[in-house]
Amino acid sequence: MSEKIPENVDFESPFKRQLRIIIFGTDTPAGRYFDIGLMICIVLSVTLVFLDTVESFHRDYGAVIRVLEWVFTLIFTLEYGLRLYCATQPVRYARSFYGLVDLLSVLPTYLALFIPGANFTLVIRVLRLFRIFRVLKLLRYLSEGNLLLRAMMQSSRKVFLFFFSVSLIIMVLSAVMYVVEGPENGFSSIPKSVYWTIVTITTVGYGDITPKTELGQAIAAFTMLLGYSIIAIPTGILTAEISQEVGRHRDLRSCNQCHKLGHDLYAMYCSGCGCELDRLELPKSKG
Repeated sequence: MSEKIPENVDFESPFKRQLRIIIFGTDTPAGRYFDIGLMICIVLSVTLVFLDTVESFHRDYGAVIRVLEWVFTLIFTLEYGLRLYCATQPVRYARSFYGLVDLLSVLPTYLALFIPGANFTLVIRVLRLFRIFRVLKLLRYLSEGNLLLRAMMQSSRKVFLFFFSVSLIIMVLSAVMYVVEGPENGFSSIPKSVYWTIVTITTVGYGDITPKTELGQAIAAFTMLLGYSIIAIPTGILTAEISQEVGRHRDLRSCNQCHKLGHDLYAMYCSGCGCELDRLELPKSKG
């Protein structure tokens, strides 16, 4: 007669637990060293991608770059396999954002072996930079990112109206420049004039198309000044919304001990000295 196995028995090996602590955590020296080494490999591998696009480097060091790329690919493949092995839920990890990034960072190198002409997919290796977010644990700043996202959502209608107004101005100026300058001066069509107007009104000024007539040059000068006057409008709109969003989550209670201002709306203790704050009287909801 077989004995009944208790439900709380842990069959996981100590090696697997220790490996998970090292790979997924940074609370131990080994975990920190692992993350530092991984970050160095990510930066070096992406640097190789950039250098390989330089003709002189590709000509002189192409073979060395390919060997090093395979070395980094094997390292990342081993790391991806170890993450799947020691993850508590391997399928969930494989389907997660970082799991997909880990897979895409090694997949193009293998595809280039079997699919002719797949070398362009090697650019996907730049996705390895996203892995630095996990190494540096930048997700802890999601609250600040959410604040910025809420501010952008709040100002979306104003920004949309601004861009719509600018688009109308661009269309009018483009039509005027097409009539004034004409194809003989490079404004061969209204879409070509739209390109010139956008480049000019954003103060980029490539110079590949320039007005030749005095009236066209006067319109160009007006367009440049108009660009300088409106370029700060969306920035001001977003800045105002961010200030309001921050104000929604801060209050002006002063700490009785260190006199610090700007605490979180529902904070009970001072973030500077830990002293208990005065209770905040929130407005009562109607109804």
